[in-house]
Amino acid sequence: MRPNVWKNLPVSLTELCLDTTLRCGQSFRWKKVDDTWLCALHGRILSLRQDSEYLHYHATFPSHSLEPPTPPSSAPNSTAGPVLEEDDTEALVHHYLNLGPNLTELYEQWSDADANFKKKAVRFAGVRVLRQDAWEALVGFICSSNNNIIRISQMMDKLCVHYGPLIGYIGSVPYHDMPRPSVLADPKVESHLRQLGFGYRAKYLYQTAILVSQEHESWLDSLRNPESPVLGQKPFPAGEMQPQGREGYRAAHEKLLALQGVGPKVADCVCLMGLGWGEAVPVDTHVWQIAQRDYKFGKGKHSSLTKATYDAVGNRFRSLWGKEAGWAHSTLFAADLRVFSERLSTKTEVTEIKHEEADLSHEIDTQIITKQKIKREFEESDSKVDPSSETTTTSRVKRRRKG
Repeated sequence: MRPNVWKNLPVSLTELCLDTTLRCGQSFRWKKVDDTWLCALHGRILSLRQDSEYLHYHATFPSHSLEPPTPPSSAPNSTAGPVLEEDDTEALVHHYLNLGPNLTELYEQWSDADANFKKKAVRFAGVRVLRQDAWEALVGFICSSNNNIIRISQMMDKLCVHYGPLIGYIGSVPYHDMPRPSVLADPKVESHLRQLGFGYRAKYLYQTAILVSQEHESWLDSLRNPESPVLGQKPFPAGEMQPQGREGYRAAHEKLLALQGVGPKVADCVCLMGLGWGEAVPVDTHVWQIAQRDYKFGKGKHSSLTKATYDAVGNRFRSLWGKEAGWAHSTLFAADLRVFSERLSTKTEVTEIKHEEADLSHEIDTQIITKQKIKREFEESDSKVDPSSETTTTSRVKRRRKG
């Protein structure tokens, strides 16, 4: 095990806020222990913490003496990540946290274009869109179907513990990296994931792993925005921006829809947070509520979340915020999460933000409840939801008054 030496980068809280960025529904594998965030990433355990002026980081690399964990009977499990010849942790931190763009300037640009963003963003500085591994983003957002942040995080943890390589320990806690697609393509995986509580998502993960493996594991990265390449590669121009997004984004979105468990919302989440297409605008329950409440959707031809309305919401936000519309959207998404609602409950806030959900366990939802009926959202009906869905509904029985 290499010595754990803390290093730092000069990053202000207005340019990066870890506590918001790492728990606003982008990535589901980070764990906070005291004041430190930890995750097995790119063959090491990455530890992050922050003060008002600096981002502090260090990496714990795997040891050759690691004892392999007992793998489940359903598939082989790697025992350690690759031992790296050089410590590229600083480059990884800079890349993964997407520290290149000047966020203060972007916030000013979005605020000038949109009064609602300006009102909300003052309390949500430092929200960055992560440059995640495309495969991890795909798996995480397939798990997000009819789910919530807490349970998605639990599923991702189970997936890594049972199928991912063991990188090392912090204290007595083991940290596993993401399993490769080829590992999840084993025929026994689906049934084992169902035993672990993945429900119908088990089939989607298994079938998607097969497809990605057959296409070669670099296939997902071939869909990336060339302006946001994988770590260590040079960026290239991605073409001209259009109202519906750049051609490469639209092509990547269309190809992702061919995968099991991937509808328009999941495809947009992967495009934005796994493939670097900043103009991707995922529209889920929260974003649809924001669009109705703050951007005059919900009436006339856009009274419900159809495909046309889904596209119209994305186009509207792209027209306001440009080719980083998904980034601006993520800031408003964070502002609408219950877990951060205390930041909006001040005397200077004119409009009270009302939440239908009671706690964080309902932050990622996939249904709209109306007075007339319960309607499954467009992105879920398009993502091949299995009839064995764990979603339950309750019906009210009208009782006649006794005379």
